Amino acid sequence: MNIEFVGSPAPQAAIAVLVFDGEKPAGPAGRWDQAAGGALSRAMGAGRFTGGKGQSLVLTAPAGLEATHLVAIGGGKQDGFDDLALENAAGSAYAAVKGSGSRTLAIDVSDLSAAQAARAAFAVRLGAYRFDKYRTTEKPEAKPSVTTVQIVAADPAAAQAAFSPLNAIADAVYFARDLVSEPSNVLYPEEYARRVKALEALGLKVEILGEAEMAKLGMNTLLCVGQGSRRESQTVIMRWEGDPASKDAPVAFIGKGVTFDTGGISIKPAEGMEDMKFDMGGSAAVVGLMHALAGRKAKVNAVGLIGLVENMPDGAAIKPGDVVTSLSGQTVEVINTDAEGRLVLADVLWYAQDRFKPRLMVDLATLTGAMIIALGHDYAGCFSNDDTLSDQLIAASKGVGEHLWRMPLTPLYEKQIESEIADMKNTGGRPGGSITAALFLQKFVNGVPWAHLDIAPTAWRKNTTNPVAPQGASGYGVRLLDRFVAENFES
Repeated sequence: MNIEFVGSPAPQAAIAVLVFDGEKPAGPAGRWDQAAGGALSRAMGAGRFTGGKGQSLVLTAPAGLEATHLVAIGGGKQDGFDDLALENAAGSAYAAVKGSGSRTLAIDVSDLSAAQAARAAFAVRLGAYRFDKYRTTEKPEAKPSVTTVQIVAADPAAAQAAFSPLNAIADAVYFARDLVSEPSNVLYPEEYARRVKALEALGLKVEILGEAEMAKLGMNTLLCVGQGSRRESQTVIMRWEGDPASKDAPVAFIGKGVTFDTGGISIKPAEGMEDMKFDMGGSAAVVGLMHALAGRKAKVNAVGLIGLVENMPDGAAIKPGDVVTSLSGQTVEVINTDAEGRLVLADVLWYAQDRFKPRLMVDLATLTGAMIIALGHDYAGCFSNDDTLSDQLIAASKGVGEHLWRMPLTPLYEKQIESEIADMKNTGGRPGGSITAALFLQKFVNGVPWAHLDIAPTAWRKNTTNPVAPQGASGYGVRLLDRFVAENFES
């Protein structure tokens, strides 16, 4: 996708303009309507397009207009038009014409600010994502025809400058989506670690712990998950030192990276198991965040840690009823080997707080199906031992449209994970399953301000109507965490 900022569109482009709900075409829309002899106004009068959010109206350009199409995109109510509404409109413009045959889309936002023009370009980049590397027989007509998007701006140079940090975030979202989209025979723990190591080119410092190093440390809850796999488990540590003069402790982000989850000995049903390649969505969000911070040269010190395992059934696999000793020294009775993500996170959380002494920790994981039952597919769950941290995360989520809902973290549910033979069980049964999972994790944060984001509902999109998060891997969490860092910790 080629993004250009221009003062006027190229000939034979599809022209997209904003129309607000209940209003006549005005600004750029009014000018293009006039140039088209009032074709847009007539079409609006004869149809159901009102300018409502998400609406689009595509017209073949009338004779005399140097364009292939004239596209009206609904901006919703003008008094509620914000960055997210603009992103929705720009993403909808691309969706409306990507298969039209036009090679160039020109979105005329010349009446908006340079920052808004940059935001429109950002939305198009997010909405244009496709994971098509394994499609070898796709027909040309099934592929998007639009290869260039022009953003018509009052000050193209200023818009281009404003786009630079947003483009870095878009690159990071793409990287995270690619990780989640890859099949597990391609992206297994060691290959995943290699791809993260390559991000040192952006300025990250990357360290990889193999099984020998983790065994020496005592990371047995992580290692027990992968012991049935022929793939070696890994822990990857990323450091971004964007503010070397700061004496503040770093902020830490931890991600669950189960590159494929069969459930282990507690094996999952066959139906839908192919989706378990995205059980590493939390780790991809952390990698994406670190990619974004490095890409836009954020002035902050941050660490990202991901535990990478493959959960397979085998003669060597962990069994229900086994007891393992975690890095923290606490013992865990494994009741269900399909409750494996919390075992991975337990050791990585403890390692993160013990080694880096962070000011806070945020972990992300596609942890529980119960979270989908509770919240559907539009919200992730937020569990936290710190009200300020929770409030900051939820505020950031609202700013980027990656929704969070705070869930209870109460000792009332502790009894469900009490074990008769160990310090705790790894699952408390079906009632309040997401809550007991979070309570399990809390035992490994050692009092550090901490939040757990259960992103099982949001990491993978099916039947989505969001024009900036297409079908499949959403990259959920990258933008949220980047905004969280930018608003609260950058100097």
